[in-house]
Amino acid sequence: MSLEPVLCKMSINDENQLPMHRSPSKRKVLGESQQQNIIPLPQEQIYKKDEKMTKKVEVEPLLQESSNRFVMFPIQYQDIWSMYKKAVASFWTVEEVDLSKDLGHWEKLKTDEQHFISHVLAFFAASDGIVNENLVERFYQEIQVSEARSFYAFQIAIENIHSEMYSLLIDTYIKDFKQRDYLFNAIETMPCIKKKADWALKWISDKVPYSERVVAFAGVEGIFFSGSFAAIFWLKKRGIMPGLTFSNELISRDEIYNSENPFDFMEHISLEGKTNFFEKRVGEYQKMGVMSGSNHTFTLDADF
Repeated sequence: MSLEPVLCKMSINDENQLPMHRSPSKRKVLGESQQQNIIPLPQEQIYKKDEKMTKKVEVEPLLQESSNRFVMFPIQYQDIWSMYKKAVASFWTVEEVDLSKDLGHWEKLKTDEQHFISHVLAFFAASDGIVNENLVERFYQEIQVSEARSFYAFQIAIENIHSEMYSLLIDTYIKDFKQRDYLFNAIETMPCIKKKADWALKWISDKVPYSERVVAFAGVEGIFFSGSFAAIFWLKKRGIMPGLTFSNELISRDEIYNSENPFDFMEHISLEGKTNFFEKRVGEYQKMGVMSGSNHTFTLDADF
């Protein structure tokens, strides 16, 4: 049987033989349906809705866009404002720290003690820059509440002072240029510091909710820093290096404010009743626990 008579009666542009005056959107080009159905799809796959696209996203109250962020008053969160005012009242500069006696004490330390303390300072010098990177790139831009923005803005300034202090300490104690350069580039030269830095840096670009990232950086400042603060306090107990130990008091006090910044979800990672292990007169330090073997597991039942 020849197909020529049949094909002559059909329009090459109209598989369904609909009149040409019908809307083009209602006519199918010849072979269109056949081409689409070469690989048949399950019916449920065709019509299944993407749950991620339809799920309603709840916005953290502190992140809800508001033009009120451009003015300070009225204060919405008194606890955050109070923490900001405490931080401002504790402002200090590196010029207040006297390092005149430190070098003599440093030269009397054993070689392994110098190695230990220099690595602690190298960790701190790099870490404060990472904290600021997160504040500038993420937290300050995301937050919409004026008092919280004020706290973050002030913290950025304070972290700069911390970074300057640690750099000055390294510059004062380490006279060998190559060794100094090695310490200043600890993120690249020291595997143990690089691992901590990489862990912190990944949270800056992570797409997880703001609340999770806050907990992560509370861990950076409240957990990673705590052991290094304790190491410097060990020198204070020996009555040596007064400049270093005094700067440690000032910086650790600042980190209290950063770790205690009273967002609701911070209550889940603070430990009530823990006594400051490095200097009681500086303030009460809320230790949030230490990390277990897993990089993503926190425990709150450990003590230092």
